[in-house]
Amino acid sequence: MIESSPQSTFHGLPLSAEQNREIMSYIHRQQHANKPWDTEELHAMLADMLDPPEKIIEDNSELSLSVETEHSTATHEEPSQLS
Repeated sequence: MIESSPQSTFHGLPLSAEQNREIMSYIHRQQHANKPWDTEELHAMLADMLDPPEKIIEDNSELSLSVETEHSTATHEEPSQLS
């Protein structure tokens, strides 16, 4: 397996091996379809890869409490009154 480095990635950008494969695959598909590859879509992909959105770190205890509360509510509900 080839290590990902600035010399082995698209235009020397600091991409992971997976990101580089995704870019190369996009370019290959565009070229195969006789379409331009240097597009706004490519630039957007690169921007997302180089500056990804912040990840929200969830507190697992809050999630567990929420799941337990929902489960408790679902299993202890009063039967609905049918008239």
